Amino acid sequence: MISDERITTYINSLDKNDNPFLTELRKKAEEDRVPIIRKEMESFIRVLFKLKEPKNILELGSAIGYSAILMSECISSDGKITTIENYDKRIVQARENFKKAGKEDVITLLEGDALEIISKLDGEYDFIFMDAAKAQYINYLPHLIRLMEKGAILLTDNVLQDGDLFESRYGIIRRNRTIHTRMREYLEAVKSSNELETSIVQIGDGITLSVKL
Repeated sequence: MISDERITTYINSLDKNDNPFLTELRKKAEEDRVPIIRKEMESFIRVLFKLKEPKNILELGSAIGYSAILMSECISSDGKITTIENYDKRIVQARENFKKAGKEDVITLLEGDALEIISKLDGEYDFIFMDAAKAQYINYLPHLIRLMEKGAILLTDNVLQDGDLFESRYGIIRRNRTIHTRMREYLEAVKSSNELETSIVQIGDGITLSVKL
C-alpha cells in the first residue's frame, strides 16, 4: 500500500456495501487470493458513475467479474458492459458470477487477448476501466483512445506498483523491471497526450483518471 494503512482502514470502514452478492463475492475472492478492486476503488467508481452516468462501458480484465457486476449495479436500465478476460479459469468463474447475479443480459464477456480484441473493436465507449496486464497498458492505450468518444473517461488501476514505481529500475526485483519501465511509459503517455486530460490519484495502489478531449 502507498497510503497509510490506518487511514485506508478507517475510510473503508465507513463504506457500507448494501449488495449481499458483492459482499459475499469479495469475501470469497479474499479467501481464494483472487485480485479484485480495493474497497476504496469501489467507492470511487460508484461516485464516478453517478457523475458520468455512462451507458456503454468497456472493461479490460474481468477476473471473477466483481468490478463488472459492481458497474452493472450503477448504470441505467439501458446501459451495457463489455468485459475482456484471457485466463480460462477466471472466464468460467466470471460467467458463473454474472449468471448468479442476474447480469447476463447487461454484461458481455469477450474471451481472449485484450490487445487483439480491442484492436478489432470499432464502437465508441463513454467509460473504460483498465485493470488487466500492467505491462501492456502502454500498448493498449492507442486503441483505447480510438474507442473513446469525446468526454469519455478512462480509469486505470494499479499504476503505482506498490511504490516500486518511485524506485530506480535497478533497485527492484529483476522480474518486475519490465512492468516498472512500461508503467512509467504509460504514465508519461497519458500525462503528455494531446487527446487526454489526466490526473494521477493516490487511491489504493494508484489510479489514473483520464478524460478524452
